[in-house]
Amino acid sequence: MKNVKFLILLIAVALINCERDDICAATTQTTPRLIIEFYDATDTDELLNVPRITVYGEGLFTDEDGVTTEPIEESDLIITDYDDDDSYVFNVNSNKIALPLIVGNEGELTTTRFVLEKDTDLRIDDDEDTNSNIDIIEFSYNNEFVYVSRACGYKSNFNSLGVSRVADDDNWISNIEIEETTQESIEDESTTHVRIYH
Repeated sequence: MKNVKFLILLIAVALINCERDDICAATTQTTPRLIIEFYDATDTDELLNVPRITVYGEGLFTDEDGVTTEPIEESDLIITDYDDDDSYVFNVNSNKIALPLIVGNEGELTTTRFVLEKDTDLRIDDDEDTNSNIDIIEFSYNNEFVYVSRACGYKSNFNSLGVSRVADDDNWISNIEIEETTQESIEDESTTHVRIYH
């Protein structure tokens, strides 16, 4: 009888101490996306929607011949708002977006370029008198891998973030600022990392 009680106690302790390692909970913070907010260039504290914005990684739509095209309908891209799990935006009015950065080798400088197209609807409508405006921005950063759990594996934090805009004849983005706390490290999606003024 004494051995049965000991066996039951041992099984109970083992069950209580077990954790579910085979499932990564949706609430677990993994590799963060880059959070960007758009502000009015004349009133720098005021959020301002970008009309009909499309955002995607440069070179994402390259065919087998190496020809790059621009998306022309929603099915070409994953549609998203900031709150969705997806990563790209197509032809929406928005003042906040979340974009994925490429995860490179730990400690090495990595770059990710994005195409930001304002007034996408003008390009799609094929009106010869009007056209959209495309700006390209490039982010540079170092990756740092952090162990999360057995089920979730590792996540990447992005350190020493830098940003530049490719100059052209008609930039709609007037200025880009990195938040002070972001310059050291992007570890989660709880705050804005970059402000774009237009």
